[in-house]
Amino acid sequence: MTDHVHAQGRRIEIYDTTLRDGTQGLGFNLALEDKLAIARELDLLGVDYIEGGYPLSNPKDVAFFREISANPPRNAKVSAFGMTRRKGIPVAEDPGMIALVEAGVPAIALVGKTSEFHVREVLGVPSEENLRMIGESVAFLTGKGREVIYDAEQFFDGFKLNAAYAIETLRAAAKGGARLLCLCDTNGGTLPDEVGEIVDAVAAAIPETPVGVHLHNDSGVAVANAIRAVQRGAIQVQGTINGVGERCGNVDLIPVIANLSLKLGYEVLSGPESLERLVRVSRFVDEAAHLTPQVHQPYVGPAAFTHKGGMHVHAVMKNVTTYEHVPPESVGNERHMLISELSGTSNVQEKLIKMLGRKSDDRELLKRILGRVMDLENEGYVFETAEASFELIVRRHLGLYQAPFEIRRASILSEEQTEAGSGARSEVELLVAGRTRSGSAEGLGPIQTPLGALVEALRTEHPGLEAIRVADFKAHYLHLRRGDRPRIRTTIVFTDGNRKWGTVAVSEDLESAIWRCLVEGIEDAIFRTEGNLRDAMAKAAGGGGAAG
Repeated sequence: MTDHVHAQGRRIEIYDTTLRDGTQGLGFNLALEDKLAIARELDLLGVDYIEGGYPLSNPKDVAFFREISANPPRNAKVSAFGMTRRKGIPVAEDPGMIALVEAGVPAIALVGKTSEFHVREVLGVPSEENLRMIGESVAFLTGKGREVIYDAEQFFDGFKLNAAYAIETLRAAAKGGARLLCLCDTNGGTLPDEVGEIVDAVAAAIPETPVGVHLHNDSGVAVANAIRAVQRGAIQVQGTINGVGERCGNVDLIPVIANLSLKLGYEVLSGPESLERLVRVSRFVDEAAHLTPQVHQPYVGPAAFTHKGGMHVHAVMKNVTTYEHVPPESVGNERHMLISELSGTSNVQEKLIKMLGRKSDDRELLKRILGRVMDLENEGYVFETAEASFELIVRRHLGLYQAPFEIRRASILSEEQTEAGSGARSEVELLVAGRTRSGSAEGLGPIQTPLGALVEALRTEHPGLEAIRVADFKAHYLHLRRGDRPRIRTTIVFTDGNRKWGTVAVSEDLESAIWRCLVEGIEDAIFRTEGNLRDAMAKAAGGGGAAG
């Protein structure tokens, strides 16, 4: 069947359940303060509903509803989640119903059994009793002035087993006053064609009540299912930021929002400018849960608009649409060109434009820089996250590198090598501007401690380095050919609170690699304090020095 409900600016509601269904995911845990902070970000993004939790589940969710009711969102409705009344209990006396009302929020997502199989095997009640449980629960909550979104659990699987009964459960919710019927692919096993056909069937059977979808990603097609449902008439998509959730996760709202808006012309969120907050919200949720961003996540991942192959970079420099399906800034992302052994001179040229503010006409210079990168990557270096190390290579080839200091002596002592309980200790002796400078630090961790010793030794000649911290550190043993001596690659990402920069080093022992990474990171900070590479080029040209 052809998709028959056209976009034409049609409004699609976004119902976010990151704070409830998302927290059921492996490794995804949030404190109360995290939940409140994420809710604020979701409100600024412009979602229509923020589901905060199940008030009968735990004290944290009760506290969340209390706190957010005192300072409600400006744009979104807050929703609580709950289940239909228990069997054999009058609806007005059911603890779950009472808790939902006492949550004090305007909307409620009420979940009920749709599959006759689940009614028999899980609830253990007659089919007619389940229908009464649904209808009475919805009517009770709407009678208390709450907007009820009925979540039909296991709907797609239940429909395939007994379509007539699945429809009857929806009718019971609609008669009780449900504002919307949300069809749940709870097991995540339904495919897009099935979704489209079943949404059609529901719309034909109950045309007076709009439908939405709540989708899981166990078959890897949750985003496609959401789009198909919307194209067939669904007005709401329930999901989570970054697709977090139980098992394989919920549908990821990030690509759902971007695809519906940028590709299909539907109206989502509070306006087009809200799309530019997608990267911010995605990273905010990851940081709150102490998760690493998904590198290849569509639209918002760090790699989404990153180009590495020389042929790709060459084409993108001529016309970005050759290898980009939307502008990165449309979702708050940015374009990156990587330097690697797969690069061509176009990759180097792009980097020089960024660093120098102009192209270089010296083709031999470009080839020499690229050749040096390839030689180093053959030794195990990787420059994808080490742009500071790459910039130092460029400085050397332009004749603009002069070491700001020289290490005379350096050591890192582990906790076992120092007095018990004192933690790691590091000492350095440097030659700085013809003078010997010493520095030491302890108890800051195995990487931050030697960095602290370097900063202390450089404090007189290069003040202002105290803000530098290690944001990330990795060490990898490299795969070796038989007979090769073992080598270790280290990468360090630094931050000073305003920017991040990275370095890479390869050595036969870990300590040497760490020191080389730290030295290059400090050198980059010093060079930028004294002026960026563009300024150094201008100064060299004005003084008759090498300008490359």
